[in-house]
Amino acid sequence: MSSTETSRNAGAPGGPVRIIVAGGGTAGWMAAAAFGHFLDRGFTVTLVESEEIGTVGVGEATIPQIRMFNQALGIDEDAFIRATQATFKLAIEFVGWSTPGSRYMHAFGDVGRDVGLCAFHHYWSRARRLGLAGPAGDYAINDIAARAGRMHRGAPLTSRNVPEMPHAFHFDAGLYATFLRRFAEERGVTRREGKIAEVRQNPLSGDVTSLLLASGEEIAGDLFIDCTGFRALLIGGAMGSGYVDWSHWLPCNRALAVPSGRAPDFTPYTRATAHEAGWQWRIPLQHRTGNGRVYCSAFTSDDAAAESLLAHLDAPALADPRPIRFTTGRRVEAWRGNVIAVGLASGFLEPLESTSIHLIQTAISRILKLLPGKVQTQAARDEYNRQFTFEMERIRDFIVLHYHVNQRPEPFWQAVRDMALPDTLGDRIELFRASGHIARHGDELFGEVGWFQVMAGQGIVPETSHALAETIDEADLKSYLETLNGLYRREVERYPAHADFIARHCAAPALGASA
Repeated sequence: MSSTETSRNAGAPGGPVRIIVAGGGTAGWMAAAAFGHFLDRGFTVTLVESEEIGTVGVGEATIPQIRMFNQALGIDEDAFIRATQATFKLAIEFVGWSTPGSRYMHAFGDVGRDVGLCAFHHYWSRARRLGLAGPAGDYAINDIAARAGRMHRGAPLTSRNVPEMPHAFHFDAGLYATFLRRFAEERGVTRREGKIAEVRQNPLSGDVTSLLLASGEEIAGDLFIDCTGFRALLIGGAMGSGYVDWSHWLPCNRALAVPSGRAPDFTPYTRATAHEAGWQWRIPLQHRTGNGRVYCSAFTSDDAAAESLLAHLDAPALADPRPIRFTTGRRVEAWRGNVIAVGLASGFLEPLESTSIHLIQTAISRILKLLPGKVQTQAARDEYNRQFTFEMERIRDFIVLHYHVNQRPEPFWQAVRDMALPDTLGDRIELFRASGHIARHGDELFGEVGWFQVMAGQGIVPETSHALAETIDEADLKSYLETLNGLYRREVERYPAHADFIARHCAAPALGASA
């Protein structure tokens, strides 16, 4: 179709717009729940899924934006935590990403406090060069609280100069999908059980008209949301939207996921530990711990990865490791015709920065903002795809940064250190290295403070700082940093332990350990 052509989908004129969500899991039920909640007039929502088809389910760690999604739906936070066996998340700890044994946090919230026109990281970098500053995390309340294993919600307890701690969650993705299914069905969403046997299309426009199930049932619709995971049955199979392969920048192509018993170290943060050919995640829930290995098959074998994964668990495994194969990248068009891909059907970025569920959330938000009805315009598709591409590319760059800025000796890590970078990333690294400046592009997900924490955490100290930071008296600079650190540590000492906070406010009912 031309850029000015519109397509009119199947459906009786004047009747409700029929939205069909193909696939369940986290992506499908997040979409269905949001549509059922916000589109209560003029739309019908039907979700098609098969209990025989499993879900990938590696997205158990989130970032604070998930709270906006739950709040928009009117979901009570403590009820959600109980239902999903969730814990709180204040940060991600990166172990071994710079050198073996090194550690740093990418914490939510601010680091330090800006002074006038000058961002905090400029003062920090000058003090670090002078030997007056500790690691960047010493000036982030989320970092300090995470390392202390403490948790608090709401206003600070000791001083108005202490910021509130933003938080996210670790949760059981399967339980979250179940929770949202109940929520969605209470708001009129219809679920159809069955495997999709055929995707039927209009022979003239190419738009999808219906899904034929293996049972023989036919589900007709106007707008189709592809949540079929890596299979991408609608967007890739039927609509033929191609795939942009990013494996030359992110060569990890396999993962193994395994649950283990609840760990005694009940941390309010995710841990990502580098290993010889990739990294391992650790996500503590109330009833178990989620674990997984992400690795590059060119540098290690599947058997070796599985053996190493099981050898680095905090508690006994509750199942055999489940293999997942992937190619990092994105669809050329996430919206083509009357099909919009959400979740893994639209692309894959390894869950290093816990962005998987966030990408589902932003796709749903984008759909609601550009809300297509029975008449869809190519202009709306183009804008959706532009925003989708921008978001994916900027998150891609942020993940590549972790790999590239390393000093590890193994062949895999040497290869990713020496690889050619996207121009959008190489320039940012050099800008920070030379002058401490960090440029945020548009409305990309990760802001200056995120880029600062990763680059500083992996050993980059800028050669110079903002001119205003270079003029401050050294004694004043030292006093400023010590005051911030002392202020935040005093605040955190008042917080209860993470496990105690959960026990007091939102402990889940007893549940047998499950995969």
